[in-house]
Amino acid sequence: MASTAPVVPWHGIREAALILLSGNESFLADRALQILQDRMRSVDPQLEIIDLDASTYGEGELLYAASPSLFGEPRLIRITGVEGCTDAFLVDALAYIESPQPQVVVVFRHGGGNRGKKLLDTLRGAGQSAVIVECKDIKKDDERLAFISAEFQAAGATIEPQAKRSLADAFATDLAELAAACSQLISDADGHAVSQALVEKYYGGRVEATTFQIADHAIGGRGAEALILLRHALHSGAEPVLVVAAFAMKLRQMAHVGGASGAVDHVASTLGLPPWQVRNARTSLQGWDEAGLGRSIVAVADTDAAVKGAGRDPHYALEKMVRIVSLRGKEPSVR
Repeated sequence: MASTAPVVPWHGIREAALILLSGNESFLADRALQILQDRMRSVDPQLEIIDLDASTYGEGELLYAASPSLFGEPRLIRITGVEGCTDAFLVDALAYIESPQPQVVVVFRHGGGNRGKKLLDTLRGAGQSAVIVECKDIKKDDERLAFISAEFQAAGATIEPQAKRSLADAFATDLAELAAACSQLISDADGHAVSQALVEKYYGGRVEATTFQIADHAIGGRGAEALILLRHALHSGAEPVLVVAAFAMKLRQMAHVGGASGAVDHVASTLGLPPWQVRNARTSLQGWDEAGLGRSIVAVADTDAAVKGAGRDPHYALEKMVRIVSLRGKEPSVR
């Protein structure tokens, strides 16, 4: 039985007879394919590229496209729509995998789902003749931050930590827009480190960024400003759960940092946080006491339950949370 094909992340794509781009993040799949194509063209500018659509595939198309040519020039066959492929494609693809042609790289793009499972399993078991390239959604906060770092590193540019944080918040749902924003900022910074001010100038009004601004205003005691931002964000379509998550993250960091003593670098190493987050948390703790922080954390937990279905009015619950936090843990007076 054939050994398991190696699995690499999107940026680790490399040439092989058979390549599977697996996952539902189309932007990363496109980026990986572009990396491969550029690399192959740099080796041989005469690279021939052939596109096939598996969802409209007719019998014999793959076998014809991959058949030996007179001069044996390298070929890249890009196959899209494998998740919706025809029966004829499955038959031909399975046959081709058994005996791939030399000088030909075939890339299968599968966006997710159960269609073509036998083909996917066969590719994953094809050993060293295949490479599985994972193009999964980037959903987690640390994954977005890592993506931004990689974009700037690849361009030989730098970005300030707080600016990176704001940029990740501003593009929490669209990776293509995040990549475009990185490119724009790198261009406009003109060799300098991208600053928080530059990110705010271009993207400070986005809904996702506003959630952390609401938390910052409330934690700093600026309740009226926080409420204005909250209402604007909700009117613009911000998810209440994301607003609560921003508060929870900020307050948790404050609690962890408040319970630790020592130099910034030591605390950062102990807590597994970047030094800039420790410095920001210490600044935010000014004017707070332990009891107030505890009550605010409880209020955030209650609000989290309320916006997830335990309460009747998520917007009221959010405003109450903002008032409690902006008063540094004191219950707002009843109007």
